[in-house]
Amino acid sequence: MTDLLTSIQAALGLPHTPIAFTASGALPSAFAVTDLACASIAAAGQAISELLQQQTGHLPAVEVDRRLASFWFSSSLRPIGWQVPPLWDPVAGDYATRDGWIRLHTNAPHHRAAAERVLGACADRAAMAAKVAQWASTELEQAVVDAKGCAAEMRSWAQWQQHPQGLAVNAEPLVHFFADQDEHAKSWQGSVERPLAGIKVLDLTRVLAGPTASRFLAGLGAEVLRIDPPTWNEPGVVPEMTLGKRCARLDLQVPADRAVFESLLKDADILLHGYRADALENLGFGVERRRQLAPGLIDVCLNAYGWSGPWQNRRGFDSLVQMSSGIAEAGQRWKHADKPTPLPVQALDHATGYLMAASAIRLLTERLRNGHGGSARLSLARTAGLLIEHGAGIAEALRAEDEQDQGLPLEQTQWGPAHRLLAPVKISGTPLQWALPATDLAAHRPQWV
Repeated sequence: MTDLLTSIQAALGLPHTPIAFTASGALPSAFAVTDLACASIAAAGQAISELLQQQTGHLPAVEVDRRLASFWFSSSLRPIGWQVPPLWDPVAGDYATRDGWIRLHTNAPHHRAAAERVLGACADRAAMAAKVAQWASTELEQAVVDAKGCAAEMRSWAQWQQHPQGLAVNAEPLVHFFADQDEHAKSWQGSVERPLAGIKVLDLTRVLAGPTASRFLAGLGAEVLRIDPPTWNEPGVVPEMTLGKRCARLDLQVPADRAVFESLLKDADILLHGYRADALENLGFGVERRRQLAPGLIDVCLNAYGWSGPWQNRRGFDSLVQMSSGIAEAGQRWKHADKPTPLPVQALDHATGYLMAASAIRLLTERLRNGHGGSARLSLARTAGLLIEHGAGIAEALRAEDEQDQGLPLEQTQWGPAHRLLAPVKISGTPLQWALPATDLAAHRPQWV
């Protein structure tokens, strides 16, 4: 735990302040998944503590609960009388190839269509398995990617370390900060209770990593506006991830919607985005255009496979990066299983999300000090490297969840009532609390309050 936290603190430019960790046990894994959960959440909490010290001169204490951190890395929502839709498309998953294993990610309809352009229409997993079995892993991975789909061959860590993309991303910093020289006169003053009150966060992220970051910022008082394209949906994670946010849709291919987006960006303090490395550039909103529209902007972005190397623009998700980087192969050996064994939770997503939040808060603290904006880049694959390099976790099981782990307030989500788990981090005098319940992606207008 100490080594993981120290590595993360160094990457974020945080002092090596000891953090209190309570409870015991860990998620069952070949890797220190619970330690990663605790360390990444602790870093986000410490970043807020450092911000409050900059504002008030007082450094609040930070404490992380190992059990709650582990549970939040799976889900925080406990519906009452209703169920969250399934997380996975029926044919998404791992398949045996002629010479190994591959994972197909088909949750988005256009990604499933891409896989079926290569493999043919598949009504169910059995039909998909029969077709995948005729292919070699590397050839099928490339064919699906060329069709603009999402797939990952299972590789070992040793193979990933020799792969051109593994070599590139493992050489990158965990968090790559860039300083801006633009002065930004806008200031704000939150309170100890709501330190990010008055901060506007424009959230262009999807699924888990980026939405985890913006959910954390919303819990500290930031106004988060999430923007999605007209046809995008992710029903299995929206109730979990839209807590505290307002959600709207814009089509950045349409001039009127582009104008709305530009006006939103001009007033934003923080931009979070998780598109492929070249996607915003291709839409005409590259780095220089963003700086021009919003001098002093804090610009935090992530992608799947890193910011250099041949795969920097490749589509990817947590489960695919686990296959590529050796995590699923190591899990298979650890469990003596006959198939790939991923982490028990999508820890790369969640950890990277908290690191994104911590990065945004660190840049906000710097902006308070010097008036300049800045940016940070992170990737799921670089977070995977951090986890792998820190070795195995402890074997002691977590105590099972019970009702005492849930907060008392009833959250009236758009789908029905629910409880949330208690927050996994305590920051003295600064409770994590969300003013808005989880809601659908098209629930609001694209405007600041």
